[in-house]
Formats: sequence, C-alpha cells, structure tokens
Amino acid sequence: MATYLETLDFLFSLHRFGIKLGLEAITDILERLDNPQHRYATVHVAGTNGKGSSSAMVAAILQAGGYRVGLYTSPHLIDFRERIRVQGTDISEEAVCGLIAQIRHTANSLTALTFFEFTTALAFLHFRNEQVDIAVIEVGMGGRFDATNVLNPIGVLITGISFDHEAYLGDSLQMIAQEKAGIIKQKAPIVLGPMPEDITQIFETQARKWSAPIFRMGKEFSFLETSATNFTYQGLGWTIPAIQANLLGRHQMVNATNALAVLETGVDGTFPVSQMAIRIGLQSVKWRGRLEVVDRNPLLIVDGAHNLAGAQVLFDFLYSQIHDGAGRKLILVVGMMRDKNLQGFLRVFLPLVDHLILTQPRMERAASVDELKRLVDREDLVPCLLADSWEAVCQAKEMANPSDVICVTGSLFLVGEVLNRLTQPGSPT
Repeated sequence: MATYLETLDFLFSLHRFGIKLGLEAITDILERLDNPQHRYATVHVAGTNGKGSSSAMVAAILQAGGYRVGLYTSPHLIDFRERIRVQGTDISEEAVCGLIAQIRHTANSLTALTFFEFTTALAFLHFRNEQVDIAVIEVGMGGRFDATNVLNPIGVLITGISFDHEAYLGDSLQMIAQEKAGIIKQKAPIVLGPMPEDITQIFETQARKWSAPIFRMGKEFSFLETSATNFTYQGLGWTIPAIQANLLGRHQMVNATNALAVLETGVDGTFPVSQMAIRIGLQSVKWRGRLEVVDRNPLLIVDGAHNLAGAQVLFDFLYSQIHDGAGRKLILVVGMMRDKNLQGFLRVFLPLVDHLILTQPRMERAASVDELKRLVDREDLVPCLLADSWEAVCQAKEMANPSDVICVTGSLFLVGEVLNRLTQPGSPT
C-alpha cells in the first residue's frame, strides 16, 4: 500500500483535471462502492459564506447530544485529514491510504475522477466504516453539480448568497442562487439564511417543485442579539435565551441561528437535541482560520475571507477592535487567488488600514504581490511587498506595537500556510 505522502501526492496530482462540475463520475464510483452515503442520515449545507462554521456548529451540537457524527468540509488549512472528521477527530493516515487504494481499485479506468470527487467518495466511505449516526456535509462549490449532491438529506441549509466562483456559478446573484438551489431534495426541510427577497423567491420556487418545506431567517426563525456575545434563538417551537458561541464575530450569531434552525426543522424529529446539548456544542465548537486569534500583544488574527461578503464581515470586526483603543493601528497582511475580486476586496479595508503588507500564497493561481500593488488606490498608503508569507507575518510583528492589531487575510490557503508555520515546534509567536 502507498504511504500517506505518496497517497497525497496522487490526490493532489488530480488538480490537473481542474474543477469538473457534474454528477456522472461521482455517481458511478459511489454505485461501485455500494452507495455508502445512503447508510446514515445527512445534513447538506451550502452557501457562499458561513457554511463551514455552520456545519461545524451543527456537528458539535449533535455530538454533544450523544450522537456519532461525521463532518466533511473543505478546504483544509494544514493537513488534508482535517476535511473528514468523526467525533471531531481527523481521519487517520492509515484510513486515507486504505480507502483511496480501495477507490482506485474500484473506479472505472475510463472515468477520470477529480480531486474533489475522490475526496468526497473517501469521506462517504469513511463515515460508513465508522458507523456514524449522521454526517454533516458541506458543499464544495455551488450545489447542483457539486460532487456532494448525491445525498438524500434530512435537512438542507443554505447560509446566504453573495459573489464567489463566478466563472463556474454565474456572474449574477440569481444565477448563483439557481446553482445552490440544486441541492433541494424531495420533502427535505430547507433553511435559508439572510438574503434578498428576489433571491429567496428562487429557492421558494425550487422548494415547491420538490414539496419541500422552507424556513427563512427573519420570518419563521430569527435571533435577538442581547449583548456583544449572547443572543436568543426564536424558532417555530424553540425559544432558547442567552446562547453563546465559541467563535468570534456577530456573523457567528447568524451562523449559529442557521445551525439551530436546520436542527429544529430537519433533524430534531429523528435526532432530538436538548438545550444543554445546544449550549455545550456551541460553547465548544472550533473552526480554525475564521477570526482566529493566534497571538496577543500585538493581537494577531487570521481570517480566510476571500470575497466581498467575507471582507465586509472582517472589516466590521476589525473596526470594532481598532476603536477599542486610542492609537491602535491595523497592520493588514493580504494574499489572494488571482480569480477573486482583488480590487474590490482591498478597497473594503483601505479606509481602516495603517500599514499594508502584500504577500503571495504558494499556489500557482495566487496573485503576485505586484498584481496586488497595482490595485491599491490610496495615494498615501505605500504597501510593503513580501512574496514569502512567513516573512510578511514576521515583518508585521516587527512593525507592530503591543497594542496594535495584525490581520492576515485574503485566502484560506494563506491562512493555512501561516498557521502551519505557527504550529511548528520552535516557531516564534
């Protein structure tokens, strides 16, 4: 059997096939594997932003409720194994090697599986072998043609709609919503996070087609912010006061509310959860790389925001931090993929930033520091260019006073690189 590193080399080599939206290949390999995804209950989670955090919350609450839970998310930050978890534990290297060997042996030699299709089949097999009660499955991209869209879920959550992956999903919010609406299934309850009315109507039309009940934030369920960290959930039958999530940012109240709504409407009838399980789950949930504080004095935050909606959420949080202390400066370290809205992303932060360091994740499709520099349209701000991401972080720490804020953002790939260096033995923090 191949070693773990050899197996990863094989998997990552599949990126050469690019992104292939369609269900034929994944359906074929899963049928050859006896459709492991139908051996346990599933919750399917889509959306432009917040789907990873919401998925992690659903999984944490169910686990606190005593169920055996699988969680499939993407991308990983440091190790591939993070994508596939059971009871909060990453899949083992041995399981990755054994199951990938099984999939390769079973696959049709005439069908080229992509990286994400292989990984999705791996996750579904692992969850079957681990005999999970329920698995929370995050959509990779879009929905309709995403490799995860082979499920018969007991609940569907669509966290929100904004611009991202336009080359694949369309260049209007309506087109993007149509793609994400493709995960709606026969009679499976659908929870919709906050979105404009005309976008909501796209999901309502699809829901009627499948006789699926639909629940909308601000209508059938809502939350009331009672302090900077606490909120009350109000659903169809649930009223839960004084909830606190172990994740920073007001947007995590929205994500937690979405998570509770899909539990109440789709899951609770089969897998009941108590208020105690809800509180324990939300207070213990961890989701790395999203407003994650990795050091203090100066405050060092990493956040994987990479589109305009994510940038605005991060800006709001940083604004509150900067205005907490007089003379507190913001040092922003940014590296992005070339296919993102680079100028729009940078412009969100330009009114707030004091020092800007531009860097480049070690990815072929990463924008160069020179490409980013050309898009900085604030005359009094001269960015520092450091292509090596770790050098960029070290430079930020040298520039910072103990009271300042350093934020590393623009790509989950960049955040993963930085976290990897920070967690290596002997790395300065």
